[in-house]
Amino acid sequence: MNSDSGEQIRPPKYKLEDLGWDDSFASVFDKYGESYVPGRVSSRHKTVFDLITCQGPVQAGASGALHRIGKLPAVGDFVVHLPVPEAGTYTIVDILPRKTVFTRGVPGKDGSDQVIAANIDTIFIVTAIGPDFNSRRIERYLAIVHSSGAKPVILVNKADLSEDPDSVIELLSLPASGVPVIAISALTHLGLSQLDPLLVPGKTVALIGSSGVGKSTLINALLEKEVQATGFNRESDGKGRHKTTVRQLFILDNGALVIDNPGLREVGLGTSGSGMDEAFPDITELAAGCRFSDCRHGNEPGCAVRKAVEDGVLPQERLDNYLRLSRELEFQQEKAEIGSARLERKRWKGISKAARDIGELKKR
Repeated sequence: MNSDSGEQIRPPKYKLEDLGWDDSFASVFDKYGESYVPGRVSSRHKTVFDLITCQGPVQAGASGALHRIGKLPAVGDFVVHLPVPEAGTYTIVDILPRKTVFTRGVPGKDGSDQVIAANIDTIFIVTAIGPDFNSRRIERYLAIVHSSGAKPVILVNKADLSEDPDSVIELLSLPASGVPVIAISALTHLGLSQLDPLLVPGKTVALIGSSGVGKSTLINALLEKEVQATGFNRESDGKGRHKTTVRQLFILDNGALVIDNPGLREVGLGTSGSGMDEAFPDITELAAGCRFSDCRHGNEPGCAVRKAVEDGVLPQERLDNYLRLSRELEFQQEKAEIGSARLERKRWKGISKAARDIGELKKR
């Protein structure tokens, strides 16, 4: 693209530290030779990945070896790539160990998880005042986010549509379980200054939420320019058109990094069980008083959790959602174990076939 003066506008170059690079990544990268270059994945397309590097942005494909083992980068990953500029090729050969990883369960027999984004410091769970508002879904998001290793923050968007946004925040006081809840309006910029302490140079924030909650509008507001397409909500159900189709990492003017995600239609727990205790700390604390250590809070005698419901201390719907998510988690973990066993049998079957083939060749 050319400026009005005819001078070509070059994309900015960044230091690795500007992208979230630290000593932990540097120590792993040290084993690679001088021909290899680190970079961070800013978006993923069907067959190529956009990388931000010290030399500027490039597009790279994943090596055949990565494809064969099913190890492909996600947005936010730091990768090792081999540039061959004279041939116009850039090939990703490895993914550096992830500090945090946000995943969700996907339908299928193997119970596998889908990596949404990696190396995230904070995740904004974006909901909105209106038909989309659902505290039970927030509990589901929190279980996944806590398990990722990132810090969750709940944003209640479209606060300008309510005469009393504080009442909505109050509704989330129990589901949030101590997680910060901030009312904003991405459209009018109401409350956006409260996000300043969370948008730190070199730190990465990811946005997750349903379609139509205003994530793309928020990205545009933070960047102070139109970079993401937005759509009007349907009057019938308040849901927005699915505008964002590609996960993308943006760098704000102050140096903070923000990852925008397409609206999540399904939010499967996958195998992210480690976040349940943090998403439901009240139930975890009550469960310590149950008569049996393996109490499932159903019909077992001496259940402190069910007693709390009977006494009005714990809402029945919160316990119901906890039990629902726990059953889903158990089912997903069973599927994952079956899937792992199936993959292991397939791997050994391939090794055995290769051994037989070698044996036949030796006989010739």
